[in-house]
Amino acid sequence: MLLLDSCKQDKITMPYYNSAEFRPEWITHDDLKIREIHTIDTFTFRDQSNNLISNKDFDGKIYISNFFFTTCPGICPQMTANMAILQDAYKDDNRIKLISHTVTPWIDTVQQLKRYAKEYDVIPDKWHLVTGDKETIYDLARNSYFAEKEIGLQLSSDDFLHTENFILVDTKRHIRGIYNGTISSEIDRLTDDISILHGD
Repeated sequence: MLLLDSCKQDKITMPYYNSAEFRPEWITHDDLKIREIHTIDTFTFRDQSNNLISNKDFDGKIYISNFFFTTCPGICPQMTANMAILQDAYKDDNRIKLISHTVTPWIDTVQQLKRYAKEYDVIPDKWHLVTGDKETIYDLARNSYFAEKEIGLQLSSDDFLHTENFILVDTKRHIRGIYNGTISSEIDRLTDDISILHGD
């Protein structure tokens, strides 16, 4: 009976991720550990519309975050195509937003991001492609989003950042899921998890 209850619990809740090891932790809202859950740090960047975008723009929103660069010939086009699928899936749901951070801000100016956004039919208020200070972006990626898993905390902004991860963040800036942004089945899993989060 205990095992059955545990399985039922897993189906209706989402884990939290509090470290670069991405070890899931199921914490209830009345657990004292809820106060110690890892939170994405504050940020301010410039998006493809030349608007200042900060964490405040995501207050009360569920959002998907990733890291890319516009001249990437490898995994980035597939990741961006999958972000576009998510954009289309949630374009009428103002509870969901997307943010893609460039890892080559010295190349990806606002104008470059604007061109890239046009190529992928990015909806400006739904999906923000952002640029800014390299060290700030890399620090946020590795220390807030754990973008490169357990090795991330050992790297500096001099080491190039490249990751296929999509990170699901809840309305309180807590990490609730990590997905391979190049794989269709992972995008399906992500949308399933968003549906669960809506019920939190």
